[in-house]
Amino acid sequence: MSALIRNQCIVEDDYLAIDDEGALPHSGKVIVSLARWQKDEENLRKHPGEVGVLIPNTAEIPAIWPQLNDRNLIVLEFPAFGDGRAYSQAQLLRQRYHFIGDIRATGAAVVRDQIHNMMRAGINNFLLRSDQDAKVCLDACSDFTLSYQNGADSTTQTVLQKRRRQFS
Repeated sequence: MSALIRNQCIVEDDYLAIDDEGALPHSGKVIVSLARWQKDEENLRKHPGEVGVLIPNTAEIPAIWPQLNDRNLIVLEFPAFGDGRAYSQAQLLRQRYHFIGDIRATGAAVVRDQIHNMMRAGINNFLLRSDQDAKVCLDACSDFTLSYQNGADSTTQTVLQKRRRQFS
């Protein structure tokens, strides 16, 4: 079973991922694929629980944003270590579209070494691979206290901001 880090805490996952052919439970929080959301949006909006949407890293956020802007959870796929498209998706959601809900990272590339960078892009939920130790991954959230560039996370101070404060 995979662990979930949400807002820098290890928590139980309260969402159930439903495949495209799976029956929707009568209540509770669920995650459906973008394809299922687009096919059955009207019925999914009637679901009594929250419905999160899993976005493939090939999806163009500007094209699908109008359908997703009221979701509480958007899940982004990180299928491989060298594929950074979901970083761009997260950054767009936070900075251009001002998405305030949860953004969850899932997939093969959700590992300790990537968590800090994912946070900088605006991701606040991490569904860890089963071979990842949740406590070790949680430490990655506080690896760095300074950055060189602004990010979608407004909590990390940049070197320039620190210098300006020192000399003002």
